[in-house]
Amino acid sequence: MPELPESDAARRRIADHCLHRTIAGFALGEVSHVELPIAAERNRLIGTQFTRTRRHGKYIFAGSQNGPWLHIHLGMSGSLRVYEEGDDAPDYARLTVIFEGTRRLAFRDPRKFGRIRLVEDVDDFVAEKRLGPDAMEIGDNAFASAIGGTRQAVKSALLDQSKMAGVGNLWSDEALYRCGIMPDARGTDIDAATIAHLRRAVQDIMGYVMSRNADYSQLPNDWLIHHRKDGADCPRCGGTITKKKVGGRTAYHCPDHQSHAG
Repeated sequence: MPELPESDAARRRIADHCLHRTIAGFALGEVSHVELPIAAERNRLIGTQFTRTRRHGKYIFAGSQNGPWLHIHLGMSGSLRVYEEGDDAPDYARLTVIFEGTRRLAFRDPRKFGRIRLVEDVDDFVAEKRLGPDAMEIGDNAFASAIGGTRQAVKSALLDQSKMAGVGNLWSDEALYRCGIMPDARGTDIDAATIAHLRRAVQDIMGYVMSRNADYSQLPNDWLIHHRKDGADCPRCGGTITKKKVGGRTAYHCPDHQSHAG
């Protein structure tokens, strides 16, 4: 499932290739069960330009200072593809933005769990969704309050988008693995220094993934993501990777070097 780094890579595709181009129209693919802007909303964007992009957690926005904004959520398997008229169009394209000239921006969504909406104001949208601070911007004190101050399992707290927006299953496991914390440890049982280490790990890990344009093949071999299999050898300590359910989500971890006290 796309997480914050994948969402930021998608945002950068818009920023790098689609800003300051006049929108001439839209093309729809097979759209049953897909949430997309209605015709009247699409018409509002015709003749305008995207002049800026934003991202909050896993949510992507393209628009202008005064709005409206096109909000994109990638869902389970969605992606954004930039191509030129005359090139092969992506398969499973649900909505394609047609710019004047040859540039095209397609929302590809094979499993139809993504969505696109028109929103007037990004900050209002974030408040309406009750999203916590962006995971790449949250500070020590806010993180300690949200994650270290809860009796929830720490993995569940990391995944709670109202506490902190953007962390998903992969990178919560990766950060806990790096910090030596069991995924079902309670936040209140973890000391302050380890909670601060966890915040840095979350941001360092996702920042590195973002710097590699969310290409997992470029991530170090000793990261958990390359060993997410029950019974795999742990490259960090030689232990055994194990999986368990935490708050209804599968958590991969190494009980040999991860503990409930961090």
